[in-house]
Amino acid sequence: MVSRLFSLIRKEFIQIRRDPRTLVLVLVIPIMQLFLLGYAATNDVRNVPLAVFDQDHGPAARQLLDAYRAADYFRLAMEVNSEAELRSVIDNSRARVGLIIPPDYTDQIKSNGSAAVVFVLDGSDPTVASTALSSALLIGQAHSTSILTQRLERRGQAAVFTPPVEVRTQVWYNPDMVSAHFMIPGVIGTILYALTSILTATAIVRERERGTIEQLIVTPIRSWELIVGKLVPYVVLGFLNALEVLAIGHWWFGVPVRGNLFLIAGLSALFLLTSLGIGLLASTFANTQQEAMLTVWMTLLPGIFLSGFFFPLEAMPPALNVIAYLFPLRYFLKIIRSLLLKGVGAEALTADIAALVLFGFSLMAIASLRFRKRLD
Repeated sequence: MVSRLFSLIRKEFIQIRRDPRTLVLVLVIPIMQLFLLGYAATNDVRNVPLAVFDQDHGPAARQLLDAYRAADYFRLAMEVNSEAELRSVIDNSRARVGLIIPPDYTDQIKSNGSAAVVFVLDGSDPTVASTALSSALLIGQAHSTSILTQRLERRGQAAVFTPPVEVRTQVWYNPDMVSAHFMIPGVIGTILYALTSILTATAIVRERERGTIEQLIVTPIRSWELIVGKLVPYVVLGFLNALEVLAIGHWWFGVPVRGNLFLIAGLSALFLLTSLGIGLLASTFANTQQEAMLTVWMTLLPGIFLSGFFFPLEAMPPALNVIAYLFPLRYFLKIIRSLLLKGVGAEALTADIAALVLFGFSLMAIASLRFRKRLD
């Protein structure tokens, strides 16, 4: 039995080696996905181009501009001479935000009065607009507090100005709130989910397309041995992909690995049961490799979008949040992010691990039963 199983696994590895283009794609695609998502898929908005319509040109106006220039959220792209020109540069996307300073701004500040400036935002991109809006308000409030403190110092009343409430913030696990630290653990989950299920489904259907599966059936190989022999090579590939993403994410992007590596590997193997089960199940419905890929993609797309990989689950409508419980990737992303970023133990992830156990063994059982039926 052992020799038959190892012979089948060896045969599968030989078939993988004979298709070097697919093997290269399997090893290269995760790295491409990692760098694209690590650098491009980020909400860390910086250097937003700012157009300024300064009608004052006084020292107070220059101090205000210095406050916005000092923060790396905005980049002073240009100065304009009218509101019409400001609208034009925003329409042409040469600037994403605009600052209008009134003519009497310095006079109002010097007279210990209050002055209003207008901050115009291009709302066509809500992500950039919301970040720019909150940043503009925070910078403006900080500058306003600085002016008020200077006024009180001139009067000798600086000690009187003590805010009644002081909010001191602490950000745990990702202090700099780097988006890559959130995205890269998700890449590990999507790779294990997508590549192993697609490769498993197409590899089994390929045997049926070539007519070689009938040759395997007439041999003494049992159906479970055939299943294990076909799946083991893709388990190895899946772990290689996850390992290369984890290594590059840690050494290149600085993603911390705070959890136990053996626990990470064990729970990743548990999650592999679900992706392998999906691939095996898809192979029982498909007669061609194209059909197998399309069948797998029917589960992959909603699974990825409803897993919290791109969009937070808390922002989804309640109905979609309920549907998201039907996809195992949701649970694994919470597990892998908690293990890598928080360094928690298994006791903090009991519910998610139980869900993966239920999904993994159920999918493998159903897929194996159907696979045996197709062999018969």
